[in-house]
Amino acid sequence: MISIIQDLPSHVIGVRATNEVNADDMKNILLPALQKKIDEVGEINYLLVLDTDVGNWTAGAWLQDMKAGLLHFTKWNRIAVVTEQEAVEKFTDLFTLVVPGKAKGFTHAELEQAKTWVAEA
Repeated sequence: MISIIQDLPSHVIGVRATNEVNADDMKNILLPALQKKIDEVGEINYLLVLDTDVGNWTAGAWLQDMKAGLLHFTKWNRIAVVTEQEAVEKFTDLFTLVVPGKAKGFTHAELEQAKTWVAEA
């Protein structure tokens, strides 16, 4: 399940992933939220808080996630991923090499740091 995080600066979109994440979550919640943020500010500062294992993402969710990434490829400014899954955190740090913006992984203990970092210009 994907839910929007409400207590963020207006130029940041944040979502929390819990339990199973499926294609409908991505199509009905994440993709419209990303488009709205692009329409409002022209770029994406994105915070993803993973409160579930990435193994709980369905194949359809991954396809929609890839679609979002490619559809808005030039709009990514900052991506912060909060997780306890070390492999995901390291992948996020390396993701900076392939997207125009910056990406960084954080642990749950660093959530406030992640919020501050993703909100930077």
